[in-house]
Amino acid sequence: MQPILLLVHTESDGTLAKHALESLSAALTAARESGCPLTVGIVGGQVQPAADQIAAAGADRILGIAGEAFGQPRYATDAAATEAIGRAAGAAIVLAPSTSRWARVLPGVAYRLGGRADTHITAIQWRDGQAAVTRWFYRQRMEAVLTREQRPWVVLLDPGCFAPWSGPAGSAPVEMVAVEALATRTTVTGIHAPQADQQTIRPDAKLLLVAGAGWTKKQADGAIHGADAERLILGFLHATQASLGGSKSLVDASGEGEAVLGFMTHLNQIGQTGSTPRHRKGLSTCCHGEEPHVVGWRFVNERRAINLDANCGWARGKADVVYVADAFALMEQVNRTLEASRLQTTRV
Repeated sequence: MQPILLLVHTESDGTLAKHALESLSAALTAARESGCPLTVGIVGGQVQPAADQIAAAGADRILGIAGEAFGQPRYATDAAATEAIGRAAGAAIVLAPSTSRWARVLPGVAYRLGGRADTHITAIQWRDGQAAVTRWFYRQRMEAVLTREQRPWVVLLDPGCFAPWSGPAGSAPVEMVAVEALATRTTVTGIHAPQADQQTIRPDAKLLLVAGAGWTKKQADGAIHGADAERLILGFLHATQASLGGSKSLVDASGEGEAVLGFMTHLNQIGQTGSTPRHRKGLSTCCHGEEPHVVGWRFVNERRAINLDANCGWARGKADVVYVADAFALMEQVNRTLEASRLQTTRV
């Protein structure tokens, strides 16, 4: 019986991130339902900390490829490492978290192994002894269940679809897999990242604030208040540590010569890109019921919106609560309340 292979990569400290632990839960369930053994393949600068982290998970085998060359994302080294683990494992089904690192590499590796790959998978199950996966199509309006005959079948799992595995750390043996020396043409010289308090994309935040194009349009006085919009949004993000999303019309504004929010990029966009945030709560501001945005955050559990028009699309069942108010005035008051609460807590 061919094993199921879970491919994960380590973080800078050698441990596994939440998304990898979510995929581990999915792999354990798949192995239990199919009756197949589970092999975990780990790639990174060092892999023993990750192996010890999941020692209690019950994997039948742990394969590893470690070294300085594999500590950073690079197509050539990542492809060589995952291909080597795939051949060593001999798995028919390969599961992996859909991180930016793996999403770039694993479809090509599936081709090298003579198999097929599917991305953005939200569930996997066994039907009559055959693996079947669930995927959304057409801006998440349709859900499909897919099967494939080709093997190995590489399946990239979307974040937020499975509960992360948790268990005590221990000591796990790792079978190191040899990889032929590679002549790479790229060198990683360092990482430039914003300060933690400047980060606006926080996948693990409990709250998602979505800004719409209304923030950069003319307001009641006939003027555009871009600076005020930036101050209010950033102030709210700083006070709540919420994550920031943007409607397509807002992130596209920069290419149309319109007023923009300096911190908003296409990385913040939800909706037509297929991005599916899964925060517990969401607050939509100045979005005017844009349909792509509505589709984009359908998996947020509790959805609220601020809009001056009580009859907009948001007031027609797409949000749990609609605040009929001016977003500038309301967010100004919210930020004052948050600051007063912070000061009171500091005094106590």
